[in-house]
Amino acid sequence: MTGGRESVVAVRGLSVRLRYEHDRVRSLREYVVRRLQRALIASEWVDVLGGISFEVKSGELLAVLGPNGAGKTTLLRALAGIVPAHEGRVEVRGRVAPLIDLGAGFDPELTGSENVELFGTILGLSLAEVRRRMPAIRAFADLGDALDVPLRNYSSGMVARLGFAVATETAPGVLLVDEALAVGDEEFRGRCFTRIDRMRAGGTAIVLVSHDLPLVRARADRALLLREGRQAALGAPAEVIERYLRGVSS
Repeated sequence: MTGGRESVVAVRGLSVRLRYEHDRVRSLREYVVRRLQRALIASEWVDVLGGISFEVKSGELLAVLGPNGAGKTTLLRALAGIVPAHEGRVEVRGRVAPLIDLGAGFDPELTGSENVELFGTILGLSLAEVRRRMPAIRAFADLGDALDVPLRNYSSGMVARLGFAVATETAPGVLLVDEALAVGDEEFRGRCFTRIDRMRAGGTAIVLVSHDLPLVRARADRALLLREGRQAALGAPAEVIERYLRGVSS
């Protein structure tokens, strides 16, 4: 389904390096005290991704596979512009809607409706546009009166419903999803993929991190396999899944 479609995501030789603190400072007060005492905060730079190259075309669903710690979420964060590239390039065309960290962009002290307005504006809509779309967001999330309750009272599944409803109502050019659908029930997951299919038909590119191999086999156009931050395979889902399973069993 991607023949003739334009590329909306282009990654060339991407490497990401992150700083990790061995003796983590847990508060601003502790940080200030350490600085006044001239105490060193032990840290090191770690290469999390290296040599990643791929494209995603409009309407395409690319699944990202790999064991825990392979760099899958870091890759999505690089695509979203949350972490910078140490080397290489990341080019993304159009609005990006990231569903990476469950609840990111939300404030637990605000109500569900207030968080819809907050997250929608973070994703690039005007407040007036978010309010215009509010009935559709309410209907899809199907949380009823809970939208008038502070988010701190929500379950992870409720947060996922709300986040997905807002992100997919913004008509993004690229939707980034990191296992956010795994916390939903089967009925909600079905509605999510019905919407994803409709978005793909309209040209939205999807990059989905998932451990659900049957889902990847059935839904993805292509798959990317990461191992220890390196690109191990890129191609047809069945072939990449076979490579992944060989590595797991070895």
